[in-house]
Amino acid sequence: MPSRYPVDENIPLNKPLMLLAVTYDGKAGKALLKLYDPEEEKIYLWHDNTGHKPYFYTDLTPDEIYRIKGVVTHKGFYKLEVEEKYDLLHNRKVKVTKVIARDPLSVGGSPGCLRDIIARSGGKVWEAKIKYHNCYIYDRQLIPGMFYIVTPEGELKPAPLNPKILKDIEQLEKQLKEHADMPTEEKRILREWLPLFETPVPDIKRLAIDIEVYSPYPNRLPEPHRALYPVICVAMVDNKGFKRILVLKRNDVELGNREILGDNVEIKFYDDEYELISDVFKIMSEYPVILTFNGDNFDLQYLYHRALKLGFRMDEIPLIIGRDFISLKRGVHIDLYKFFSNRSIQVYAFKAKYRETTLDAISKALLNEGKIELDRPISELPIYLLAKYCLRDAELTLKLTTFNNNLTLKLMLLFIRISKMSIEDLTRHGISTWIKNLLYYEHRRKGYLIPEQDELLKLKGIVTTKAIIKGKKYMGAIVLEPRKGCYFRVYVLDFASLYPSIIKKWNLSYETIRCPHEECKSNKVPETTHWVCTKRRGLMSIMTGLLRDMRVYVYKRKAKDKSLPEELRAWYDVVQSALKVFINASYGVFGSDKFPLYCPSLAESITAIGRYAIRKTLELAQKLGLTVIYGDTDSLFIHNPDENKLRRLIEIARETLGIDLEVDKVYRYVALSRKKNYLGVLEDGTIDVKGLVGKKRNTPEFLKQAFNKTLEYLKGVQSYDDFKKAQDKIMSIIEECYMKLKRREYSLIDLAFKVMLSKPIEEYTKHTPPHVKAAKQLLAYGEHIMPGDIIAYVKVRGGDGVKPVKLARIDEIDESKYLEYVKTTFEQIIDALGIDNRGIWQTILRRVS
Repeated sequence: MPSRYPVDENIPLNKPLMLLAVTYDGKAGKALLKLYDPEEEKIYLWHDNTGHKPYFYTDLTPDEIYRIKGVVTHKGFYKLEVEEKYDLLHNRKVKVTKVIARDPLSVGGSPGCLRDIIARSGGKVWEAKIKYHNCYIYDRQLIPGMFYIVTPEGELKPAPLNPKILKDIEQLEKQLKEHADMPTEEKRILREWLPLFETPVPDIKRLAIDIEVYSPYPNRLPEPHRALYPVICVAMVDNKGFKRILVLKRNDVELGNREILGDNVEIKFYDDEYELISDVFKIMSEYPVILTFNGDNFDLQYLYHRALKLGFRMDEIPLIIGRDFISLKRGVHIDLYKFFSNRSIQVYAFKAKYRETTLDAISKALLNEGKIELDRPISELPIYLLAKYCLRDAELTLKLTTFNNNLTLKLMLLFIRISKMSIEDLTRHGISTWIKNLLYYEHRRKGYLIPEQDELLKLKGIVTTKAIIKGKKYMGAIVLEPRKGCYFRVYVLDFASLYPSIIKKWNLSYETIRCPHEECKSNKVPETTHWVCTKRRGLMSIMTGLLRDMRVYVYKRKAKDKSLPEELRAWYDVVQSALKVFINASYGVFGSDKFPLYCPSLAESITAIGRYAIRKTLELAQKLGLTVIYGDTDSLFIHNPDENKLRRLIEIARETLGIDLEVDKVYRYVALSRKKNYLGVLEDGTIDVKGLVGKKRNTPEFLKQAFNKTLEYLKGVQSYDDFKKAQDKIMSIIEECYMKLKRREYSLIDLAFKVMLSKPIEEYTKHTPPHVKAAKQLLAYGEHIMPGDIIAYVKVRGGDGVKPVKLARIDEIDESKYLEYVKTTFEQIIDALGIDNRGIWQTILRRVS
């Protein structure tokens, strides 16, 4: 059967091409690779020529399988093979039967598939839920993001490394060995991994697209699957300077001012929507990478279905529609909404600079530029203003990959190298999938049988500690009770990569925790009944430890090495950021029951050892005469320390616990109130606020402004005497809030809580948060509400107690709820400053009554 992809017969031979994606071509029945040529700035398509086929494993013998009705006669059955694998869970070699199929759906995912037939017959099944294109990557040991050549014989091989890169890798290997133990297995993996971080990445040619669709309903987004209304504008911008806007003529709308677009923008008008979309598809087909923001759910989804409605043939549409994503026949599609919504990217890669995951919020946080604000619906905009609005969205989408010297693109390419995932998969999945993929890749490489979750839970599902936090399965990190008050000259000691260090030091992995060896049971994990294997190195321990060591001892240092060229330092900074994302997530995945290698005893052991390390360090600090005033998860706050004693503490912790401590911050002063809540002013005057209500993203604007004004006063505090002066100013700020609330001087916007809708309204079944109540009211009013929307609501008297800002009146505001919120916000600061909590509120109420 012919391929549905335009596979290239003229692929250049012996030329380095970067592997961006692997997919499955169902019509051809083969894996299909997308290889990027940096010189020609195009993608070549290459079909597998090794005869690789889908498969899974079972404990049944071939003879037993032949006797099962419906297996050998199954239309997708190909053949059986017997293999020897290593079972890590039971620490033994096992014989398994490899059931090979003709296509992925015959393995699993379709009615009457081979996997289900064998399972129903009592057979144990392994590795039957792995997507075929990932299986192909594992078996061929391919590394997406790296370079390959196609030989004259038609074979795909890794491209030879540049001699300079090889020399640099030798130097880095020596440097790392000076700081970390390197058993044989670690040395081998190190030699495989260093090229991933030393091989430069090209500035891939890419096109950002945004579309606007006519809608007769001003507050309702057109449904992409139905595609009932015309596409009226498409903006396309690339990273080479190309800018074009395609606009559908509409005689009932004014043109407006052409000058607002600028001179370097090409605009083209169309009488016919078919012709407009046809040109969009032609331009898209010229690019190796297409960027959208929410294109899976809207832009490309709508173009696909609208094209079908207009009569396009399937071979004229360059898009391929999946279950929950849109891909391209030749290039790759990256939906930046999904990538930036990834919590690990948000927190570790971009330091929580953005909270909401809208294009406007992310762009303002990272680019200092936002969407164009409109005063009327899209369909009513003058043509050139519509074009400008659409163009800005496409420009922002592109800039999110080009800012800071292509930071986002470089991170993506490093992530696919580490995780061994296609770029389209990686940008659409969370960090747990990345780690799962890396582990599966290593299992296949070493001939290990990948265990099923039920096996793991049967052997390793035991937990022995009681969770303090509701909903958790075991006890988490330790948080020391703070010594309430204000302290000058406070050093914060950070346990560098605490959990990754523990995983490495204690040899923690799903197969090493509660191993089957009787002699290992004395190697206990503190505070638990678990033990750790002493006979073999754990897979997770090796990989997490190496990633951690490479970041701490090599790339973090190189990023700060001013003897290196600035461009090289910038690259190393991207590398250490990428490694940080991986190692910071390496522990948490094993504590999630959604992770296929979910192992509660492993996750519990990591936190138990973390608590042990903190307590031991606390004991050491106290013996040295250091005053610890607070501790949280992986840090200790030490008041006015002797720096010689501090250095000694760091040395002892490294020698006795194998933990690296470093001075993370030095505060001029810290105001502590309760666990997870404090305010600190660094020596340079920067204010550091943790957990206080006034800094939370959902806090109403009037309260944020009052809180920020308070912080400005506290910023100037230099001594204990200054706190008394600050107290009077804080009281005046609180009084002003109370008075304005009573006089209704704040606008609805000032009073609004703004919360993002994280999932469809119908999925909120257990309880209905205030913003969902408000969203339901908007839905009843006729507005289209979808995940990612920011719901702005106010607290009112009666009814649901909340109303969307759009539907509320100022006279409905429940001032008592807002007054209570003011009190909650400022109580945290008042507690820390040592002010009489009860007395201050009585004084304020007397003054404003």
